Amino acid sequence: MFFSIIIPVYNRPDELGELLQSLTEQVFDKEKISWEIIVIDDGSKQKSDKIVDSFKEKLPIRYFDRAENVGQGFTRNFGYQQARGEYFIVFDSDCIVPPNYLQNVYDFLQKNYLDAYGGPDTAHESFTDTQKAISYAMTSLFSTGGIRGNKKSAERFRPRSFNMGISREVFEKTGGYIITRMGEDIEFSIRIEKNGFRVGLIPDAFVYHKRRTTFKQFFKQLHFFGRGRINISRFHPEEIKLVHFFPAAFVLFLFSIPLQMLVFQPLAWLSLIVLGFYKLLIFFDALQKNKSFKIALMSVWAVFIQLISYGIGFLQEFGRKLREKNRFFLQQN
Repeated sequence: MFFSIIIPVYNRPDELGELLQSLTEQVFDKEKISWEIIVIDDGSKQKSDKIVDSFKEKLPIRYFDRAENVGQGFTRNFGYQQARGEYFIVFDSDCIVPPNYLQNVYDFLQKNYLDAYGGPDTAHESFTDTQKAISYAMTSLFSTGGIRGNKKSAERFRPRSFNMGISREVFEKTGGYIITRMGEDIEFSIRIEKNGFRVGLIPDAFVYHKRRTTFKQFFKQLHFFGRGRINISRFHPEEIKLVHFFPAAFVLFLFSIPLQMLVFQPLAWLSLIVLGFYKLLIFFDALQKNKSFKIALMSVWAVFIQLISYGIGFLQEFGRKLREKNRFFLQQN
């Protein structure tokens, strides 16, 4: 099987270097697996050409420098167009790939072929405490519902393009991404399903995902994700599920507590007790996973940032969508 690994990068040469270094450590059966790596600079000011050049003797790598920043979706499409393989794998540049990744994917596909797959993400022992707390917030059943690769998911698993593979046939039939930002990977996964392809999770195809390194950056990223969920509904209205409203409901719940104090204090105290119980649930779950009181405390903070930022973005884009519908209605009448 010939794998083409596609890596879009935007102003992250140092992170790309860590990812490429991890790829030099891949261990697989060379009689059964061949591969190439395609790096696409998406209009970066901080170019990655020198980083790529330093790996040319170690990896089968090609580099493309795009002058215009078009976003990750369309950059991945460009990578697919350049690919020579029969199966395409996409990584975000802030990932580190464990040595047995390709072999695990190959072995799984031989036994249970998927036209498109996604893999989980987790924190590496070398990550900072902040990165580990953010990783917990993004993968825990008590925050995201486990939808990013957890076997116990609150909804059907759909691949995310930080760690995603598709067959050449999938790209040729679907045409790849039709939006380049704001939920582009989930929209793509939905269309893959609607075209009748087999999609699923490969549990052992995990990556170490570094994510944002500060809570401020994390807030901005998750705010964008919240907007992206509504953007997906512009293309697939049926894909807004009850679970997607949880962060928005959480934001409204938090904002309602001061009002509860003014109107009916017993209800406010009950809300604070529920909130306290939720914090303890997160704390002890994070403590069990990371074996660190500090990371467990930071995980509580990370989960609250995740829910609040996502919920605000969701509500803002939801309001924008309603205004769009009103303008359309007025124009038609």
